[in-house]
Amino acid sequence: MKTYIGPTDESQKEFYLQFKGKGPITMLNLVKFKPIAEYSGTGMPQVKERISGREAYAKYLELTLPVMKKAGGNIKFYGRSGDFLIGPQNKGWDAVLLVEYESVDVFVAFAQSEAYLKNAGHRTASLEDSRLLPITASEL
Repeated sequence: MKTYIGPTDESQKEFYLQFKGKGPITMLNLVKFKPIAEYSGTGMPQVKERISGREAYAKYLELTLPVMKKAGGNIKFYGRSGDFLIGPQNKGWDAVLLVEYESVDVFVAFAQSEAYLKNAGHRTASLEDSRLLPITASEL
């Protein structure tokens, strides 16, 4: 089964075009952690001790949250997860996040900022798989 850690150039372009000018955007994050974080190839200094993917992701959030808040983003929800009630029983997620940004432009500026990118390797090292689904408010 294919895994996903980061966006493609095409998905980034489509995301921007679809959500430009639509106001606040919420990002639904589904994450599956590696048993042991793998820092090789991330551009990050190797961690001296072996840590779990969950611990590396916690480090990523700790370092990223101040940058996110300064840029206008906010974690609205973070929770642990597991297997689906409705859905494939072998494809659960370890954590779910809802992160809100003032606009797609705010999200893009945050995601491309040097302050964010210098710590993003913790995310890459921590994840076995992920999904990121942008959402905007809508009437029923």
